[in-house]
Amino acid sequence: MTTATHSSVTETAVKRAIPMNVFRQSAPLRTVCLENRELVGPGGVGTVRHLVFDTSAGPYPFLEGQSAGILPPGLDANGKPHKLRLYSIASTRHGDTGDGKTLSLCVRRLEYPHPETGETVYGVCSTYLCGLKVGDEVDVTGPTGKAMLLPDDPAATIVMLATGTGIAPFRAHLWRMFRENNPDYEFRGSAWLIFGIPTTPNILYREELEDFRQHANFRLTYAISREQKNAKGGRMYIQDRVAEHVGELWELLQRDNTHVFICGLRGMEDGIDAAFEAHTAPLGIQWAEYRKHLEKSHRWHVETY
Repeated sequence: MTTATHSSVTETAVKRAIPMNVFRQSAPLRTVCLENRELVGPGGVGTVRHLVFDTSAGPYPFLEGQSAGILPPGLDANGKPHKLRLYSIASTRHGDTGDGKTLSLCVRRLEYPHPETGETVYGVCSTYLCGLKVGDEVDVTGPTGKAMLLPDDPAATIVMLATGTGIAPFRAHLWRMFRENNPDYEFRGSAWLIFGIPTTPNILYREELEDFRQHANFRLTYAISREQKNAKGGRMYIQDRVAEHVGELWELLQRDNTHVFICGLRGMEDGIDAAFEAHTAPLGIQWAEYRKHLEKSHRWHVETY
């Protein structure tokens, strides 16, 4: 893996001031598509693309865990401009090339049956992005979001729970922890990613994730719903993995510097809560109240959709 060294002065300055809405819908940043590649392997489900955009016309400052707004061209059925869509940024502030002049997105093409006709409907913005060609121009707003920012403490314990494209902010986190050489952020804590996907070919960024396994302080657990079975013999979802490891996760939460990040489908939240509730109830602890304590302490981070 390549590494890059970045100025600690720049790092600290950017970290102190969280950039927010530097570019707005009325005055977006015009970027250029540099890369658009498929992330789902043969035999996988759906289409997910890794996109890289040139932001050198900016600059476009952002922190790991923030989101970018995309303005798809054209008009909707009512003749009005399409609404802005937000996507988690999948790269660090330095971008995939390390020069701070790009940002990356991880986009699944939305497909669903029409409730009346049954015909397949494709999402406006995701279809637009997945169909981009190198050289195409794209209007970007933002950045926005504070919920998924990494803590400043480089010795923190980071637990990441992701489904599908919810891996995007965690790719940025993991690059910052293990791939880059940042003088002001030398990660010496521990990171654990539990990643839920339907099939093995749907393990997004699989090569990168497997490469991170070389680090003793990184742990990777998959929940592959259509291939693995849970304790009851049903499909293995991310909440089942949480239930499987809930004792260990609960012990980690007793540390003041443990942070849990949840990103992906909103449906997994209830199952995660149920797993912790089942574990804490015999201890005389109400999980809902404890989770509120974690939220107030800025140690429970959620971004679901």
